[in-house]
Amino acid sequence: MAPQVLRSMTGFARADGAGPGCRWSWELRSVNGKGLDLRFRGPPGFDDLEAALRERAAARFSRGTIQATLTLDREVAASTVTVNQQALDQLVAAAEAVRQRTGGPPVAVEQLLAVRGVVDIVEGEGERSEALVASLLVSLDEALEKLGAMRAAEGAAIGAMLELRLARIADLADEADANPARTAEAIRARLAEQVSTLLGAAPALDPARLHQEAVMLATRADIAEEIDRLRAHVIAARALLADGGPVGRKLDFLAQEFNRETNTLCAKANDKSLTATGLELKAVVDQLREQIQNLE
Repeated sequence: MAPQVLRSMTGFARADGAGPGCRWSWELRSVNGKGLDLRFRGPPGFDDLEAALRERAAARFSRGTIQATLTLDREVAASTVTVNQQALDQLVAAAEAVRQRTGGPPVAVEQLLAVRGVVDIVEGEGERSEALVASLLVSLDEALEKLGAMRAAEGAAIGAMLELRLARIADLADEADANPARTAEAIRARLAEQVSTLLGAAPALDPARLHQEAVMLATRADIAEEIDRLRAHVIAARALLADGGPVGRKLDFLAQEFNRETNTLCAKANDKSLTATGLELKAVVDQLREQIQNLE
């Protein structure tokens, strides 16, 4: 199966369109999110487009908070006049009854129409037709495609930076592995010095017992296991980057494992040069995890 594209969770896209008597634009803004969170804001009467947005976005993205805004401008806003026929009939009947009882003149039409509730004038935003909705959805698809392209471009840039961080982690693991303080000669010299110091301070101590304790301490301070795990994590992270797709969560888990092994290496380091290597490892791992947070 062909590798998928790495995507960032951040991006922006805009798509404009026009139809008879109106113009519109879609704006999509995407930021980091634990899951896929969609928010829609549009003109009155178009709330049902949110369902179409959710369906289309879910088919393209798996994570990120996406704010979608639809702006619709009418070139000619038609006004609609409606007459409440029932109210008008009742009003005419009442006016005629009063006229017959009082003998007054007939009520003028403009007076009847001026009564509140008889005539309603609505400043319309134009008709919502199936053709208009279809055109809006075409523009929405265009905006989603642009957003996907931008997120993919940023994802590729993040992937390149992650590769650099992984290469540096691998180099630092090799550096720690080759550190002279880890050679058998250096360990023996350090142990001999520690035993000699302890015997000088307390001659009554058993030299054999001291050697045994020193060897146990040296064994617990060995970082071979941490180095092996760091190298294994580098291989796993590179495989995920090569596969592509929504691998942000898996990479974030690996970043936590990198951090754990680095902390252990720093704790076990029994030489200044090893400690310096461990601290640089920790800085690079922090940079790695910061970049991973932006991946889908």
